[in-house]
Amino acid sequence: MSAAVPVAAFACVPPQLASRVWRGADLGAGATQVLGSGWAELDAELPGGGWPCGSLNEILLPRSPLLEWRLLGPALRAAQRGGSRLVVVGPPATPYLPGLQGQGIDVGQLVWVRSRDTAESLWASEQLLRSGAALALLAWLPGCRAQALRRLQVQAGGSSAWLFVLREEPAAAEASPAPLRVRARCGAGWELRVRLLKRRGPAHEGELCLPSLPGGLEAALPGPPWPLPAQAPHPLSTPSRDAVGRTAGLRLA
Repeated sequence: MSAAVPVAAFACVPPQLASRVWRGADLGAGATQVLGSGWAELDAELPGGGWPCGSLNEILLPRSPLLEWRLLGPALRAAQRGGSRLVVVGPPATPYLPGLQGQGIDVGQLVWVRSRDTAESLWASEQLLRSGAALALLAWLPGCRAQALRRLQVQAGGSSAWLFVLREEPAAAEASPAPLRVRARCGAGWELRVRLLKRRGPAHEGELCLPSLPGGLEAALPGPPWPLPAQAPHPLSTPSRDAVGRTAGLRLA
């Protein structure tokens, strides 16, 4: 049985080695490359100060309304500034391009992969990670088992992509190999309520309250607190047939 190493022992460790030692009570340094979330208070709680690259980031959401674009939109905008490709796999509704453009997403660099079920979405996600075809990958994988997620985490570890797996909130009760698990829900006044369920570091207590507006409304309304309408519009709501016809992203059936 190995004994615990006293903290004082680290004083004798060479600096180049000490920088690689992580203690569980400290917030992990995260990946070599991270993507800022767009909220300073959230970045302060994420290992490395942002969403890690080359790792499985699991986002747990309520069934309705969908919040993924409001939560991840600022980071995806930053990732796309170099003209790189964003791929979405198996979203629960038709991507509504005017709404995504309102979020600042470059729809000319958006690829939509349609799938019939979670198994197809998982296979497509693995191929995309293996090929390096996506800078950022959003995959909706409801009902995905831990073993399949573990395989996806291995694929992500060998890639240079930001991988976000979207699952329903009840999956929080299940074990997951994801190094980072985040749960998001709606709060009052258009805010997002975010809790880190799992991260490389000490447990996160409570929830973060992040001010957020759907795309296009921020310029039209005064500063927070913003009123919350009875039914908030969302960029993934299924649009009219004419709006779907203006899709600029590729569709891979």
